[in-house]
Amino acid sequence: MRKIKIVTDSTADLTPEMIEKYKIHVVPLSISIDGQTYIDGVDLTKAEFAKKLVSSEELPKSSQPSVGSFVAKYEELSSDEETEVLSIHLTEGMSGTFNAAQTAAKMADANVTVVNSKFISIALGFQVVEAAKQAEQGATVADIVQHLEQIQKNTSLYIMVDTLEYLAKGGRIGRGRALLGSLLKIKPIASLADGVYTPVAKVRTHMQMIELLKIKFIEETKEKNILGVGIAHIEAEGLATKLKDAIQSFCKETSIFITETSPIISTHTGPGAIALMYYTES
Repeated sequence: MRKIKIVTDSTADLTPEMIEKYKIHVVPLSISIDGQTYIDGVDLTKAEFAKKLVSSEELPKSSQPSVGSFVAKYEELSSDEETEVLSIHLTEGMSGTFNAAQTAAKMADANVTVVNSKFISIALGFQVVEAAKQAEQGATVADIVQHLEQIQKNTSLYIMVDTLEYLAKGGRIGRGRALLGSLLKIKPIASLADGVYTPVAKVRTHMQMIELLKIKFIEETKEKNILGVGIAHIEAEGLATKLKDAIQSFCKETSIFITETSPIISTHTGPGAIALMYYTES
């Protein structure tokens, strides 16, 4: 009987309990802060990173896993010819991780299929967990990949950045624009669909953000079966709880998962950022 083993990267924002329960294998990214390199989730916790992010002289820089680390992981998991590896990663548009995994798949002495999730954080985690469940139920790799494509089409991700400082430091917006936005207290909200970062709106208060995301959630899940809801944040647990409370009554049968996001993502958003992710049955 063929066995399918699931691999992802450290941006999936899965808890240790979820990783153990679903037998998921994680290849971590790394991040450099003021000349020192850390392995995401291994020798740098999310809380430790948040402190370093604010105090660091330069914007931390993230690095994708090496091709060699992927090759080693794939060959480690492929103990026999009956084993297949399904490797699911953050959107290709935000990291070279997917490409590194693809290159490794061609080099490794293993049967590997690599999937671009087209998402990040919990929205990537949705696909990883579903793949693990499907594999446990005896689905083929082809069946699982087709299922993941459906999840991608039915997933929404909205993110609010609380400060424009880190977008400016990362070169994503000009410093003049960031200064003006800060003076006006602008908080941009964007979506991530098909791996593309798309501006949606600008708000000035957290309550405006909560109301906008609540409306989006109601509109996009109306008369649909909600399969998963998650909120990721950096140093914004109180705000995440308020957002959860605002939408929980519209998905009473679905628990809302809250987590602090990976340092890899936090680097580009800065403290106070928050993202709402959910997916429905097709």
